[in-house]
Amino acid sequence: MEFIRDFGKMWRGVLFALAIAVPAWLLGKQFEVIGGPVFAILIGMVLALVVPAAAGESLQAGVKFTSKKVLQWAVILLGFGLNLAQIARVGLTSLPIIVSTIVTSLVVSFVLCRALNIPGKISTLIGVGSSICGGSAIAATAPVIDADDEEIAQAISVIFLFNVIAALVFPAFGGALGLTNEGFGLFAGTAVNDTSSVTAAAAAWDGMHPGANTLDSATIVKLTRTLAIIPITLALAFWQVRQAKRGAAGEGVAEASNEGAPAGESASAGTFELKRIFPFFIIFFVLASVITTVFALPATMTAPVKELSKFLIIMAMAAIGFNTNIVKLVRTGGKPILMGLACWVAIALVSLGMQHLLGIW
Repeated sequence: MEFIRDFGKMWRGVLFALAIAVPAWLLGKQFEVIGGPVFAILIGMVLALVVPAAAGESLQAGVKFTSKKVLQWAVILLGFGLNLAQIARVGLTSLPIIVSTIVTSLVVSFVLCRALNIPGKISTLIGVGSSICGGSAIAATAPVIDADDEEIAQAISVIFLFNVIAALVFPAFGGALGLTNEGFGLFAGTAVNDTSSVTAAAAAWDGMHPGANTLDSATIVKLTRTLAIIPITLALAFWQVRQAKRGAAGEGVAEASNEGAPAGESASAGTFELKRIFPFFIIFFVLASVITTVFALPATMTAPVKELSKFLIIMAMAAIGFNTNIVKLVRTGGKPILMGLACWVAIALVSLGMQHLLGIW
């Protein structure tokens, strides 16, 4: 009954996000380098400027629900697209390069976060999005660290910018460097952020080198990279829990001190509830991956679920775009773009350097 009552408040906002998601999804199919999530954010931000304030207020409950809960459902369904055994078996040879690029991106984002005074959540989203799998990694990480809509939109925008540049530039760049077909497959799979851009870059390479067949190898490397979502999000989740425990303990001590009572007797401010802090949807995401692996679910079953997951991400991004101040986004975008550029360049250099060390290039 409570859900039905709440849905009575939310249905307008949910339908509004759905109405944006459908054309954004179609546009994403036509322009895969850009992708549906970016179109959804852009349409949402534009509509936020023209929708009257009163109408916007009536949409807020559903928009907030879509940007939070629907995004979590999308991540859970994303797990059904990961056969852990198959990906690990095929992509094992690329593991040293993948680990090196992920560590590089996270270190660069951490250093620049401190050096440039960039908000920690934006830095985390850009670092994870650059190193793992772009929008999907941001979608999985954002609820874990409790990032707000503007932080998510900022990170997605940065990732999108370098996705497009990579898809357009990397095939010619790889040719100029004299990369082998295997080398370019590894390069595209480890140095390009989003899956759609990886496939675009690899397809362009195959067009320039008939019979190369790098599309398959680059996609497998990219899917292997995607597995890093699991340990990264779990590590961030436990970090959030640890910080919350510290905060709760600190509040308990402070309250007890103010009242002259022992710290152990403070029950309200120091209360810590794991279920309110830990993002349990990540557990369901892992469980979905395990089910796909253990039961070896065929592509005919998992493909529609993956497509639904992508659509729900687009729907959530539409809601996020509607809650984003585009003027503020542009005004504050310089430092995040610089961070994205630094991560992107560092990942590309490390990917090429590791290939050289391993004797692939």
